[in-house]
Amino acid sequence: MDSIYFWIFFNAFVVLMLVLDLFVFHRKEHEVKIKEALLTSLFWIMLALGFNVLIYFWKGEQPAMEFLTGYLIEKSLSVDNLFVFILIFNYFKVPLKYQHNLLFWGVFGALVLRAIFILVGVALIAKFHFLIYILGAFLVYTGIKMAFTKDNDVDPEQNPLVKWASKHLRMTKTAVGGKFFTKIDGKWYATPMFLVLIMIESTDVVFAADSIPAILAISKDPFIVYTSNVFALLGLRALYFALAGIMQLFHYLHYGLSLILAFIGVKLIISDIYHIDMRYALIAVGAILAISIIASLLFPKKESELPEPPVKE
Repeated sequence: MDSIYFWIFFNAFVVLMLVLDLFVFHRKEHEVKIKEALLTSLFWIMLALGFNVLIYFWKGEQPAMEFLTGYLIEKSLSVDNLFVFILIFNYFKVPLKYQHNLLFWGVFGALVLRAIFILVGVALIAKFHFLIYILGAFLVYTGIKMAFTKDNDVDPEQNPLVKWASKHLRMTKTAVGGKFFTKIDGKWYATPMFLVLIMIESTDVVFAADSIPAILAISKDPFIVYTSNVFALLGLRALYFALAGIMQLFHYLHYGLSLILAFIGVKLIISDIYHIDMRYALIAVGAILAISIIASLLFPKKESELPEPPVKE
């Protein structure tokens, strides 16, 4: 494992960026426009690529390719999963100006959960080699299941955490701006926004079940796995607002991702018999993503099949 100082420095950098994002750039709640979202998304992408160059000169070509492959997979899975966020926000009728704050705390919680999952996963694989076969088989199964699963549906009333919170916490009937909690007559009440946050956090646990095994199949270096995951998540909010209105156009990305998961799973299963060079794995991942995006643009869905756009007010 890398020196503890690298971990401390990187996480301090992440915390600094999150603090700047929440308390400086988005101190006032506002609707994030497409131009702002695109520029912010470009910033995070360039930052990730810059870190990738640093990895190349620091650790070498192989770790750099592992970082880039893991970043591409996590970023692509994030795009596919952003549609679920739209469904959640539409279900609770969350205005666009409050969605950034919700996504911020959702991403913050996801970073903590992913760090735990990654460190535990790397430790288990290092100790029990046979787990790579189980991990590979799980990715193949997940890929096949994803290919034959229809569009995700959201039903907060069936979410066990939401049901528990609704039953055991004092709740306001309506939202109080973008607040998660509010004080009424000297007592604290949770707001519907808190239920939305619970939905986002619990949904990310499900997302992690796909993305963490996929990246663990790419690299066994916990620092590479963690940083590639973090950079993809840090740009998630900007990517959401940049693509919120056009995400439905990438309807074939879902199938491309299922093929990538299955490919990575097979690569892991046969790793002791035949090693697929990371260069070829990176090319394969990039090619599958490109083909699925191009196919989506060439063969768009009918307008009647498109989902509702995000709620504005």
